[in-house]
Amino acid sequence: MDLNWSASDLAFRDEVRTFLQENLTPEIQEAGRLMTSVYSDHDASLAWQRILHERGWAAPAWPVEYGGCDWSLTQHYIFSRESILAGAPSLSPMGIRMVAHAIVRFGTTEQKDYFLPRILTGEVFFCQGYSEPEAGSDLAALTMAAVSDGDDLVCTGSKIWTTHATEANWMFALVRTTRTGKKQQGITFVLIDMSTPGIEIRPLVMTSGEEVQNQVFFDEVRVPKSNVIGQIDEGWTVAKYLLEFERGGGAAAPGLQVLADEIATAAAQAPGPDGGLLLDDAAFSRKLADARIRTEVLEILEYRVLAALAGGGHPGAASSMLKVLSTELSQTLTELAMEAAGPRGRAYQPHATRPGGPVAEFTPPPDGYVSGEPWQAVAPLRYFNDRAGSIYAGSNEIQRNILAKAELGL
Repeated sequence: MDLNWSASDLAFRDEVRTFLQENLTPEIQEAGRLMTSVYSDHDASLAWQRILHERGWAAPAWPVEYGGCDWSLTQHYIFSRESILAGAPSLSPMGIRMVAHAIVRFGTTEQKDYFLPRILTGEVFFCQGYSEPEAGSDLAALTMAAVSDGDDLVCTGSKIWTTHATEANWMFALVRTTRTGKKQQGITFVLIDMSTPGIEIRPLVMTSGEEVQNQVFFDEVRVPKSNVIGQIDEGWTVAKYLLEFERGGGAAAPGLQVLADEIATAAAQAPGPDGGLLLDDAAFSRKLADARIRTEVLEILEYRVLAALAGGGHPGAASSMLKVLSTELSQTLTELAMEAAGPRGRAYQPHATRPGGPVAEFTPPPDGYVSGEPWQAVAPLRYFNDRAGSIYAGSNEIQRNILAKAELGL
């Protein structure tokens, strides 16, 4: 594996950097820098998506015929890495990075023609209807019923932890159409118009105070069978395919490296427990050094996966390893950020951040006063939000089971 970029890769990197410098406005960049979770400010995210779409870079991983880019895997990695380093806000993954691939693979011509162009422009904005109160990591245990009635499926039940359900106008969901056989059988993958009568959305207030997640209730909601992706009762195949895109496809290490650098800068000015500077404290500096080494290990692993894909291989269980390493390392770094923030990091100041959703029951001071620097206000919100990192997209316990089975034969 050659870790050096080729001349053409370096030229592409410079092209991406120039584009980011010319198009990443201060307001959009601020939304990226002040993100409190993996989800950026909704309006800023859509604004950035429109700019990327004008350049033809909104969905580079899509097939070219649907608006993707004819890039090498290395170019995809470079684009992701440079965007993170420049502070660009993330785009919502639900449409572009997830359901679009399922539509391309399993959708009808009519479904592709309708949804794909509108996903690119942001006109169609998806949320994900997978988890239920009794079906999370064991997703195949889902029970939301979809009863056949003529040309429709009549859906009754609920979904939970539904990100941006209040902003979305469409949901992709798994529903139970048959209750016989293995629990993975009898599941159907459907697209649901969120304006359909019978849908109720109840925001969930997270420990950070943000309302990004929701519970969605369905009371005899009629969904046309023409909105089924793939075949009725065969949605588990579509769901497994989509999960490959949920757990990978980006560069996590650069963002974590930036966070580690910011923590080091802050710790060089923050007081330590013995009256000196925090960065000079042996215990803290040891933890930070360990985290920075782990970011380097993560980056090498990302390079290895990139090399395997470029050689026509498949990452296999490495995607599970990436998920475990990146989320647990992010949790470690947000803990260190809280330590560096000190007493000001304990203050609840969401008005100094750009959260991914509304903040419940909080009234900012009339003059907008912020105690400390904005990053100190971001630190506690990131800390609380990052606790979910080891659970979403398949809990890390599940990922370790996959690794044990695939790599150790257990």
